[in-house]
Amino acid sequence: SIGVYAFEDCSSLTSIEIPSGVTSIGDGAFWGCSSLTSIEIPSNVTSISSYAFRGCSSLTSIKIPSSVTSIGDYAFFHCSNLTSIEIPDGVTSIGDSAFEYCTSLTSIEIPDGVTSIGSSAFRGCTSLASIEIPDGVTSIGDYAFLHCTSLKRIDYAGTIEQWNAISKDDDWAYNVTGCTVYCTDGNIEL
Repeated sequence: SIGVYAFEDCSSLTSIEIPSGVTSIGDGAFWGCSSLTSIEIPSNVTSISSYAFRGCSSLTSIKIPSSVTSIGDYAFFHCSNLTSIEIPDGVTSIGDSAFEYCTSLTSIEIPDGVTSIGSSAFRGCTSLASIEIPDGVTSIGDYAFLHCTSLKRIDYAGTIEQWNAISKDDDWAYNVTGCTVYCTDGNIEL
């Protein structure tokens, strides 16, 4: 395991290789590693802990192994240069503010197993233009897509009725205009 806040504020750290035997990365392990550009998460890790990569503002892409089932609160908060991320099929929950202020992220596909998208999960992702949401999602948290001003397309894998049945606050997509939700039986204009 990599301990809680193990490399916090190691601002000159540019890369790290985590050995394959590691199964857990502690809360805030790489918080504030603002020069970290790449990291490979080994295939035995089962969760991305809260705050794990918060403020890793030089990180441009990350591949999460298929063993991971949850992404914690604020896990990639303010990773402002993160342009792509691959979320594996095994993930069932995306925590609060998990990708908040990832301002360079342009698109994301949420895997089929996800049932909940946390509050402010994609808040302030101003470059996010499209997202795919599976029909298994039952809740979208408050402000999940707040200020996602470039968001124009949501591809939803279920029907309009299913979309309307998802638990979501009135402000889940505040300040998002001209966006269309494409359902299997029709479209909804936000």
